[in-house]
Amino acid sequence: MNNSKPDGVNLIAAMLLCLAVMVGWQYFFVAPQVEAQRKAAAERAAQQPTAPTPTAPTAPGAPPLSPATLTPGQTIPLETALKTGGERVAFDNPKVDGSIRLTGAQIDYLRLKDYRATVDPKSAEIVFLTPHGTDIATFAEIGWTRAPGSATVLPDSKTVWTLESGAKLTPETPVTLAWDNGQGLIFKRRIALDENYMFTITDTVENRAGAPVTLYPYAVVAREGEPKHAANWILHEGLFGVLGGRLQDATTYAEMRDYEAKELKLDSTGGWVGITDHYWMATLIPPQNEQFAGRFSLSPDNGKEVFRADYLLAARNIPAGGAVTVTHNLYAGAKVVSLIEGYQEKLGIFRFDMTIDWGWFSIITYWMFKGLDAINHLVGNFGVAIILLTIFIKFLFFPLANRSYESMAKMKKVQPQMKEIQERFKEDRMKQQQELAALFKREKVNPMMGCLPILIQIPVFFSLYKVLFVTIEMRHAPFFGWIQDLAVADPTSIFNLFGLLPYALPTWLHVGVWPVLMGITMWLQTKMNPPATDPVQQQMMVMMPPVFTYLMAQFPAGLVIYWTANNVLSILQQYVIMRRMKVPIEFNFKWPSWLGKKPDKAPGA
Repeated sequence: MNNSKPDGVNLIAAMLLCLAVMVGWQYFFVAPQVEAQRKAAAERAAQQPTAPTPTAPTAPGAPPLSPATLTPGQTIPLETALKTGGERVAFDNPKVDGSIRLTGAQIDYLRLKDYRATVDPKSAEIVFLTPHGTDIATFAEIGWTRAPGSATVLPDSKTVWTLESGAKLTPETPVTLAWDNGQGLIFKRRIALDENYMFTITDTVENRAGAPVTLYPYAVVAREGEPKHAANWILHEGLFGVLGGRLQDATTYAEMRDYEAKELKLDSTGGWVGITDHYWMATLIPPQNEQFAGRFSLSPDNGKEVFRADYLLAARNIPAGGAVTVTHNLYAGAKVVSLIEGYQEKLGIFRFDMTIDWGWFSIITYWMFKGLDAINHLVGNFGVAIILLTIFIKFLFFPLANRSYESMAKMKKVQPQMKEIQERFKEDRMKQQQELAALFKREKVNPMMGCLPILIQIPVFFSLYKVLFVTIEMRHAPFFGWIQDLAVADPTSIFNLFGLLPYALPTWLHVGVWPVLMGITMWLQTKMNPPATDPVQQQMMVMMPPVFTYLMAQFPAGLVIYWTANNVLSILQQYVIMRRMKVPIEFNFKWPSWLGKKPDKAPGA
C-alpha cells in the first residue's frame, strides 16, 4: 500500500471505478441491446392490421400443437393469421382492443392503445398478444384436462366454440361461449373485460350425463420463440411468477434452456404465473384461496421453441346432474404501477406488486418512483420532477453532506502542510503517515468524510437508473426542447455541433448537451476538492470528467439531468462552506500557453 494516499481519496477512487464499470457495461452492452429491442418492437408494430384475432397452447400434460396448415418453423404475417383460423369475437375498452378466436377460445390478439412504437404519436400501436404461427406469437388459453385413464371428450385448441351471448366484449357487455361435448357435458365460458387490462374468465361445466365426472381446470400463457433482442442484465424478461410464497424469476429464456428437464414445477397457495417483457406482461391469476400446481416449461413445437407458464388447479368432481364453476383472471397489458397495486388490493392477489422488477435497491427504487410520480402529478413533467427530487434528496442529506464538504474544505486548507510533511519525510513512508495522521487529528480533519457524497449518490444513482429503465410511466416521458424521452439517451451530439452541421452520426458519437453539462459540472466539482497526493490518482481524477461525459452520453437523459442537477447543488453547497471557512477557492487550472497571458485572479477568489 502507498502510505502517502489519504484513505478518503482511495475510497472515492474505488467508488468512481465501480461507477465506471457500471457505465462501461451500460455503454458497450446494455445500450446496443435496448436499441435493438426498440427497433424490433417498432418493426413488429408496423406489421399490425386494423382488424382483430389468435391460436392456442396445450393443456398441462397434453401433446404439443402442430397444425397441419403450418410447416415446421413457418412464420405467417399477423394479418394473415387474423383472417384465417375461423371466426373471432372482438373486444374493446379505453386501453386495449383485439379479439378472441372462437376456435380454441384463445385470447391471442391484443393491441395497447396508449403506447406507440416511437415518441411519434402517429406511429403504430404496440401489439402484445399475437396468434399461433406469427413472429414471437404470444397467447393465453383457459381450459380443462381429464383425469388419467378417462375418455371424456374435452375442448382443446381445435374446438370451435359457439358465441351464446354478446356480440362484442366491452366493459359493459361480457360475452358467453358454449360447447357441447356430445357426452352430456356442457361447457360455458363467460369472459369479462374491465376498463384496463384485466380479463375475468368464468368457466362452468354442467354434467347432464348419468355418471359423475372428474376434471382439472388449467390456464396457460405461451410464447413461440424468444423476442429478437438481447437479454437485459438490469431487468427480468421471460417466464416469471410468485410460487411457493416467493418470486420465481430464475426463468429467463436462456435459463429455461439450462434446466435439464426444461421445466420448473412448484405447488403454491396464492400467487400467479406469466410471461413478462420490458414494459408488458401476460399474467394468469388463479383463485387465491386454493392450492395449485404452477409450472414453467420449454418444449419444441412444430419446429419452434415454445415457452409456457401454466397452472393446474385441484380436481373438480361433478356429480350427475350437477355443475361446477371456476374463475380465472388474465392481466394482459402494460405494467402500470398504480393498476397493479390496485388489483393486488382489490382482488387479493398475493405479491402482484412483484410483477415489476424494482431491482437490488428495491425499497429505495420503489419510493423514488413514488416520489417522482407524485411530483409529476403536481408539475406535469417528469424531468422537472427529477430536478425537484434531486433538491429534496440534497436537503434530506444536508447535514451529512455539510460535514463532508467541511472536511474537504479543511483538507484543502491543510494542503500546504501536507505537502511539507510529504517532502520532509519522502524517504520514510511510515513516519510520513504518522505525521499526516497527527496533522489530521490536530486540525480535526477526517479524510473519510469526503467520501459521503459519493456513498450517498451511488444507491440513488442505481435506483433512479432502474426507475427510468423499468417503469412504463417513464417511457416516452418528455422534458423540454430536444429531450422527448427521458428513458433514452440525449439525441444531440457535440460532434455535429448539436445538430447545426447537417450530417448524421453513429450512436457511439452521440455526446449530447446534457452529458456535456454534466461533464463540466463534474470537472468544476473535482477542481474544488483537494487534489490527490498520488500522481496516478491525480491523473485519474483529471480523466474522470471527460471519460464519464462520453460514457454517460449513452445513459437515459433523465439520469444525466439528475447527475447534472446534483453536481450544481453540490458545487453551490461546497462554495458556500469554503467561503464561510475562509478557504481559498482555486480551481488548479493550468492555463494553456497557446492562449497567451493568464488573466488576473477574480477579486475575492
